[in-house]
Amino acid sequence: MRLTKLEHAALVLEQNGDRLYIDPGSFTTAITESVGTVAIVITHEHPDHWTPEQLKRIVDANPDVRIFGPAGVVAAVSDFAVELVAAGDTVEVGAFTLRFFGEKHAVIHSSIPVIDNVGVLVNDTLYYAGDSFTIPEGVAVDTLAAPAGAPWMKVSDVMDYVVAVAPKHVFPTHEMVLSRAGKDMSNARLTWAVEQGGGEFHALEPGDTLDL
Repeated sequence: MRLTKLEHAALVLEQNGDRLYIDPGSFTTAITESVGTVAIVITHEHPDHWTPEQLKRIVDANPDVRIFGPAGVVAAVSDFAVELVAAGDTVEVGAFTLRFFGEKHAVIHSSIPVIDNVGVLVNDTLYYAGDSFTIPEGVAVDTLAAPAGAPWMKVSDVMDYVVAVAPKHVFPTHEMVLSRAGKDMSNARLTWAVEQGGGEFHALEPGDTLDL
C-alpha cells in the first residue's frame, strides 16, 4: 500500500489500482487526478478536512465512489451521499479495510461546541485519528499520522499521544497552520516521541510518498 501525503490533513492511499482519500479539505491543493478512487473518509465536518469542491471533483471522476463519515459529517455534507460510520464499525471497500474509532473532536475551547469525529485504521496498518487523540484500543499501530499543529493541541499533547500509541512509524499531518520553523520544531519533538518506543519518524512533505 502506498501513502501519499497531501497538504494539511489530506492523504491518499493506493493499493491494487484502488485509491482512498482521507480528509480532502480547504488547505489542500485542488484534487484533479483521482481516477480509481473507491472511497473517501471524512473524519469530521470542519472545512480544512473537506470542501464541496474537493468532493465534487472526486465524485465526478468516480461516480461510484463511497463516502464515509460520522453523524456530523452526514448532516453537514448533505449534497453528497455519505454513509454513516461510528466507533466499532468495519467497512470493506475495494482493496481497503476501514476500521473506525472514537466519537468526538478534541476540545478547542469551552466556547466552541465539540463535534463528531472518527479515527480510521486502514488495512490494519495506517491509523489517523482526525482531530483527536483517540487511541485505537487493541491495535498494534504500524504507521501513525500524527498532528503537528492545531488550535486544539500543544506539542506536549501529541508527544504523549505518540508515546502512548507506540507506533513503528510516524509522519506529520495537520501542519499547514505552521511556519517552516514551526514544522521543524514539531518534527523534532515527534522524532523524540516515536523513538521512545523504538519507532522511526518520516518528515513527509506534501507530495512525498511512503510504502506501507
